[in-house]
Amino acid sequence: LRQTSYWVERNDTGAGIAKLREQKLECSVVSMVDVRKASQAIAEPCRATRRRFRALAAVVGVACLSMLAACSGPERIVVASKNFTEQVILGELLAQHLENQTGLDIDRRLNLAGTFICHEGLINGQIDLYVEYTGTALQAILEEPSQTDSLAVLSRVRDAYRQQFGVEWTEPLGFNNTFAIVVRGSDARELGLETISDAVPYTAGWRAAFGYEFAEREDGYRGLRDLYQLAFPDPPRDMDLGLIYEALTAGQADLVAGNSTDGLIEALDLKILEDDLGYFPPYDAVPLVRQETLDRHPEIRSALRLLEGLISEEDMRRMNYRVDGEREDMATVVAEFLASKGL
Repeated sequence: LRQTSYWVERNDTGAGIAKLREQKLECSVVSMVDVRKASQAIAEPCRATRRRFRALAAVVGVACLSMLAACSGPERIVVASKNFTEQVILGELLAQHLENQTGLDIDRRLNLAGTFICHEGLINGQIDLYVEYTGTALQAILEEPSQTDSLAVLSRVRDAYRQQFGVEWTEPLGFNNTFAIVVRGSDARELGLETISDAVPYTAGWRAAFGYEFAEREDGYRGLRDLYQLAFPDPPRDMDLGLIYEALTAGQADLVAGNSTDGLIEALDLKILEDDLGYFPPYDAVPLVRQETLDRHPEIRSALRLLEGLISEEDMRRMNYRVDGEREDMATVVAEFLASKGL
């Protein structure tokens, strides 16, 4: 079911259905939306169409979450995450922390899908909390212009989510995971590349690869291309985030968009180019919780306050690398980190 919602969100319902059949699962959940219309709708390149398609994808994702919730028995606090390593680590961190501090039963719904599925699940009550990034909420959810002031962005999304969705932004975890434009370290040294602007003259002969969400989001590739006047000869390849660094090191791409806290960047001798024109907004990581959940369990709010400023960018990068690079058990990595902080 998660794979179906993922592929519908990526505009490829056929792949989602094939994935279900490959796993010998029923495909009836897809009948909840007219997937044929959804596929046709994406051809119209306008903001209204993107909103409609996100809604269709979210219907499938929330339906999947609802079916899972029906099997969960007595009330449990549902902690969710998006579908990349850092998010899964943060979801596990929230789950372990709440178990340790409150004794509540936690239902982990980790590695669900992208931003829109998690958002819809949260506001519709299928999940209780997950970690979001301020810049993502500002631009991808609220569809507001980018800002560079971290405190102003947090204040804006906090007010908007409280009023529109009944969701509380708690305290920031302590790190900013901005998008990172990444090239091979050898190319950076040979060509003297320090900033994105430095790389622009070379893009006419380069190949780019981006994660699916970065390729579609308002704060993603299109705005970056227009601001920096990037001139790739072919459209960038859409790839799973877990594959982009492999593609870069293997010479299948010359420039990719990753995350600034990815542990593999340094390990693979890659270079983050400075966003010298200030395109990307701040992406401070913050736990989001439904207000209804906090009303029923105020101890959750007290527990989450203990996480304020707990995780530095270096802490997050190290945990990401232990899971991605060293293939260590994620739950063990999280437990050791919490213990090291006295939690």
